[in-house]
Amino acid sequence: MTSPLLSLTWTDDVTGRQGFLVVDRLVRGVSSGGLRMRAGCTLDEIAGLARGMTMKEALHYNPEGRYIPLGGAKGGIDCDPRDPEAYGLLVRYLRAVRPYIESFWTTGEDLGLTQDLVDKAAAEAGLVSSIQAVYPLLDDETAARQRLADAFAVEVDGIGLDELVGGCGVAESLLATLDRAGMSYQGTRVAVQGLGTMGGATARFLSRAGLTVVAVADIKGTIANPAGLDVEALLAGRDAYGTVDRAVLRPGDSELPGDAWLSADAEVLVPAAVSYAVDTANQERITARWIVEAANMPVLPEAEELLAARGVTVLPDVVVNSGTNAWWWWTLFGDIGPAADEAFAYTRRSMRALVDLMLARAQADGTTPRGAAHAIVADRLPVIAERFGRYR
Repeated sequence: MTSPLLSLTWTDDVTGRQGFLVVDRLVRGVSSGGLRMRAGCTLDEIAGLARGMTMKEALHYNPEGRYIPLGGAKGGIDCDPRDPEAYGLLVRYLRAVRPYIESFWTTGEDLGLTQDLVDKAAAEAGLVSSIQAVYPLLDDETAARQRLADAFAVEVDGIGLDELVGGCGVAESLLATLDRAGMSYQGTRVAVQGLGTMGGATARFLSRAGLTVVAVADIKGTIANPAGLDVEALLAGRDAYGTVDRAVLRPGDSELPGDAWLSADAEVLVPAAVSYAVDTANQERITARWIVEAANMPVLPEAEELLAARGVTVLPDVVVNSGTNAWWWWTLFGDIGPAADEAFAYTRRSMRALVDLMLARAQADGTTPRGAAHAIVADRLPVIAERFGRYR
């Protein structure tokens, strides 16, 4: 794969803070990738995420589906989303990149930003929608937009469907892996870093599948209970940023340092918060058998090599957390309707098939799951290019 098609850095004239946009590839003239906001965000980080989006789109290519694969892109803003200046900065950023969103970059929520906030800021910036660049590819734009709006209006047990589908995909990826390993869901212990959109939904689906969530970490620290946490109580007690009100903790729950999730006595770790959470130093503390990358790029490549040498398997982000992005397009293009049951069923089937393919390829090639995912992408990119034209 070659260098990105477009890479730019924007400096806000009010605060001096920077924003970034990287378009890795275009398919039929359009790319897909969310917009993240976090203090310390860098251009290199956004470039890596954009490349990951190219892979996610290719991995979900189904020649029999209505969903048309797009290219990969990503936006980023170097600012703490809790900063009082964050919203104004977001609006100014979107105004600055408005021509790209109108022409070829479809975007949405990511770390630090909710879709509601992105939509509000996009309207203030004069945009029709954060995904308007894809509208010319739709057979019936009016029906498609209504279908997606209906899906976003759906709630399941107090949480929006748009927040749940990604976690459903992460959970199903792990369940498929456990099934291949002959592991029972009952008794399998999980530690989750981050209880925001992705981490919270993942914890819910895994808990309801019978796994035991023994630790969760937020910005205040790690909450742990070897007998299992009350996931629903924690979800009900969190704020918009995934921080849990400690008043909901039970007598058996303990409060530990923020990085205690790494060494939790669990078979599975789910980093679902920030990038670069697992490095070459702290990976030594991990005793889990599997790491499921619900966040984007949470395990550094050098750390993954060391983990693999110790028998720890990393299920890569480009596969396991790709359900949210795919769900947007499955719904918009009409592969599924707006109902929650249909969305979950389609997500589970698709993610399980993809994970099974990845793990079978890894076994056959004698490589890691990430290596297998890259091989699958390498096989599919020429097919997509042949069908849809130049992949830049």
